[in-house]
Amino acid sequence: MCAEYATFGLAPAMRAGGFLHDGGYQVHRDFVDFIVDGRPLLFRLSDLDAVSPLASDIPPAIFTAQVRSLLLESPAPLPGGRYVVYGCPECEDLACGAVTAVIRRDGEDFIWRDFAWQTDEHADLDLNGYHGIGPFRFRGAEYRTALSALLNGSAPDTRRRVLLIGARVAVLAKLAAALRTIGVGADIAHDADGVPADELRGYGAVAFGRTTGERERAAVRRAFEQAEVPVAYVDGLAPIVPLLVAQIEHALDRGPVAQHRLTGLTATDGGADIEVTSACRVTLTAYRLDRLSRTHTHEIFDGVLEPGRHHIALDARAVKGRSYVVVRTSGSVLVTAVTP
Repeated sequence: MCAEYATFGLAPAMRAGGFLHDGGYQVHRDFVDFIVDGRPLLFRLSDLDAVSPLASDIPPAIFTAQVRSLLLESPAPLPGGRYVVYGCPECEDLACGAVTAVIRRDGEDFIWRDFAWQTDEHADLDLNGYHGIGPFRFRGAEYRTALSALLNGSAPDTRRRVLLIGARVAVLAKLAAALRTIGVGADIAHDADGVPADELRGYGAVAFGRTTGERERAAVRRAFEQAEVPVAYVDGLAPIVPLLVAQIEHALDRGPVAQHRLTGLTATDGGADIEVTSACRVTLTAYRLDRLSRTHTHEIFDGVLEPGRHHIALDARAVKGRSYVVVRTSGSVLVTAVTP
């Protein structure tokens, strides 16, 4: 059984936070995903909103313990030699459901097998087993090297802070409050002059207000370049807070583009074209500013899409005038303006 080898690797991933149509929200989570044969293991689980145990916002001691557990340096946390592979992104409680697997050694090799959906201490493989996934046999040296690197200063990037630059304090204050609600830190400033490099290193993105001039933008970029801090820059499309949150979430996504579920989005008044790489639940929302700068929100689509390119028609009322669309999966978000 499990004679052929699978490759094992790790890559940064994100559970995109954001605001839901019913007024609720979901938190932003950065984590390290498992890459099996060049593809995120999470993608094999279809439409699953979950994160691995290797999340960036857990205490360092717990993060280290999770890594050592996957290296089998400590007893399995669940009966039958089972380990949590993906858990609830909101609370990480087993009662909410988790994907577990048996992890064991076979000589120098590591084997992951008997994947299952589990909500208590014991897994029912007949009822809740992922029968089409695994078993996977990983070469010991490759497996240990990938996980051990996380113990040697290569833990996931925790720069989940955003610097908001602009003069419209009211809009920026609302945006900062919204970002903090979903777990993304935000600070407001007119510029970055005189800010120590150590402070600048805490930011993963800089968002410019629409009234910020090119001279001010260039000065901010220069400050980060001189501090040798690579950040993503966001030009706000419109003073619509959920739209700006989506733009910033996209900017904070540090996962390799080749391992995204959402890989393309374009929109005209005739419809939106979306590209997905694996089956997943997709939501498409349109935002419109009327002549009085009031925001109108329209939920266009919410359903599971298969891999490939999809065209979704847009209601003419939803994209009249200055309009924008946001498409989301659990792990990524894309934003674009609607062109005529």
